[in-house]
Amino acid sequence: MRRMLLALLAVAVSGCALLSPAVSEKEEPTLKQPVDILFDRWGVPHIYAKDTYDLFFTQGWITARDRLFQLDLWRRIGSGRLAEVLGPSAVKRDRMARLLRYRGNWDAEWASYAPDTKEIVTAFVEGINAYIRALGGQRPVEFKVAGYDPGAWTPEDVVSRVAGLSMMLNVQSEVRRCQDVAKFGLDKVQKYMPPDPDRELDPPPGIDLAGITPDILKDYLAALGGPLRFPDQQGSNDWVVDGTRTVSGKPLLANDPHRAIQIPSLRKTVQLVAPGWDVIGAGEPALPGIALGHNDKIAFGFTIVGTDQEDLYVETLNPDDPTSYRYRGDWKKMEIEHETIPVRGADPQTVELHYTIHGPVIYEDKQHNRAYALRTVATEPGTAGYLAGLSVARAGNWDEFRKAMARFKVPSENVVYADTQGNIGWIAAGLTPVRKNWSGLFPVPGESGDYEWSGFLDVNDLPQSYNPAAHHIATANNNILPPGYTKQISYEWATPDRVHRIEEMLAWRGKFRVETFEHMQQDVVSLNARRFMALLGPDSPLAGWDGHLRVDSEKGLLYEAWVRELPFAVFGADLGARVTLQRTLAELEEHPNPEAIAKALESAKLFLRAPMPDQKAPDQKLPVVWGDLHKVFFRHPLNRTGLNRGPFARPGDAFTVNSTAGPDMRQTSGASFREIIDLADWDNSVMTNAPGESGNLGSRHYDDLITDWLWGQYHALPFTRRAVESYLEQRLTLLPRK
Repeated sequence: MRRMLLALLAVAVSGCALLSPAVSEKEEPTLKQPVDILFDRWGVPHIYAKDTYDLFFTQGWITARDRLFQLDLWRRIGSGRLAEVLGPSAVKRDRMARLLRYRGNWDAEWASYAPDTKEIVTAFVEGINAYIRALGGQRPVEFKVAGYDPGAWTPEDVVSRVAGLSMMLNVQSEVRRCQDVAKFGLDKVQKYMPPDPDRELDPPPGIDLAGITPDILKDYLAALGGPLRFPDQQGSNDWVVDGTRTVSGKPLLANDPHRAIQIPSLRKTVQLVAPGWDVIGAGEPALPGIALGHNDKIAFGFTIVGTDQEDLYVETLNPDDPTSYRYRGDWKKMEIEHETIPVRGADPQTVELHYTIHGPVIYEDKQHNRAYALRTVATEPGTAGYLAGLSVARAGNWDEFRKAMARFKVPSENVVYADTQGNIGWIAAGLTPVRKNWSGLFPVPGESGDYEWSGFLDVNDLPQSYNPAAHHIATANNNILPPGYTKQISYEWATPDRVHRIEEMLAWRGKFRVETFEHMQQDVVSLNARRFMALLGPDSPLAGWDGHLRVDSEKGLLYEAWVRELPFAVFGADLGARVTLQRTLAELEEHPNPEAIAKALESAKLFLRAPMPDQKAPDQKLPVVWGDLHKVFFRHPLNRTGLNRGPFARPGDAFTVNSTAGPDMRQTSGASFREIIDLADWDNSVMTNAPGESGNLGSRHYDDLITDWLWGQYHALPFTRRAVESYLEQRLTLLPRK
């Protein structure tokens, strides 16, 4: 309410643009009735329709208007149609995308997300296609640069599995763990890279660990867009407090899911209003509905759990027939499909897709008579990422929310909850395989049949909490398993630095408000720095530093360079490259090693005196403060100067609440989208979505939120019609053709 009143006051005083927003109408023959779209001053569309079809048709139409190139690229990546515009170099990637597509029962697939999913998705893609047709063959600027036209969508494009698979980490971890054991031995891996909860590592007999190489995943990772981030590089936060902890007496919910920093933004904000729908929030542009936000009764946000949702199976091939593999004493034929891939500038290529009983074959080593099959929950109905948000967004209380969570299968998410009745909750949602006789930490032999999944955990068996005695809930990709919990969820988590800092701030005895949560989301206090300075003593070069990784911090720069070198000084070059900073600090706390600390400092000084990799001229000044080195760059998929933005100096690091992770001391992932939801007054909620809501270069909303984002500023998230009108920038009405 406070923000809405300020907006109304600004209108009254200025008498300018907000009094006369742009008004326009457009005919769309597919619509049944008129639809109003109110764009607020930050470019967020608020869609008011009279039925579900018109609502989601319009969401598709508006998303295509704002993000068409991003949509088209998403569709091509997911459906395996990149070679059609990129040429022969993309054929392998297209083959893998087609290999990974859903092949099960389509009635079960559509029904899994929500009973009306197919109707909603159909309306959404018809809206996208209607916008493309309305272009009349004219190419938007990105398509002119790329030299091709946007293609039409089908409903099946929306449920592509590639995007969801890119948020599963375990198969890459399995391969990496094999390499670690082969290189360092089982004992060192158990000691310095242990599973969490700790358990004895169990490489299955008969598996040649040294033969499990990264080449197995090369094409698979390329199809997902490149190497995946490991758990210690994740960075998402969510927390919720009940009314006993707030000024208003109602819950507050904060969420900042972290993904790749890019332009356009990964997420698209929208409000959807129609009979049965009254919801606002954000989701991936290629999906109808929203994934996080609130309706008129509940609010919800999420962070990745990291549930182990996949396994790599080593299949034994028949030397006389490499399309056969051994399973439980017999030779079994692979399922084989053929696909023809259009290729720009070349003839179409026909490729074979191979499947075993365990799943798609992502790599074949015919020289050694082995194939590698991926068992993944993505072969199950309802495992397109985030689409179950269609059910979550219509839940009205905790019981309905939990039922919706049973539909939420991919990616695995810590979903926090609050409602207007004052309740708060959390559930670690996601389709969770049951492994009765092994851990899932290593690839397993497929031929014995001894390593099969035994179904999936019921939603009632997943970790969860409702109205806890602490009056708050917080997650940050950390180990969320409750004490005494015995089910296998995962053995890999982000380190607990961020959640410990959040808990530290939540221990404040005062009452929280939206502004308090804003400061918490922007927090750059390093708990690792505190631990490290405790090891150094009072006379160290870091003495007097408060541990805040601000952009103007000289000691923050020295600290980051110092701990960059620390694992190598303690463990040596090879093992140091694999041991986390947190485990290095624990080693030094248990076994003080001043010589290694001094050696790391000297290496850090050399590092800071060397030109950075992106410096062209040797006379460029060396970094003096953390922001000189730690920067973010908003890169467009076309990577053109006029489309990119940056670089910009950034605070924090991978382990601060404001997580700014990335290789080579650059930020490549983080919270481009943030929301803070006030259950006492929806219109008092705030958000940001950098670099902007639009993907159109000519729009002022292409990059208008970068400065606010850099300075930790938020804008209103108006929900009531009155509040939306107070921030109105443009009114567009879509009309059915008469």
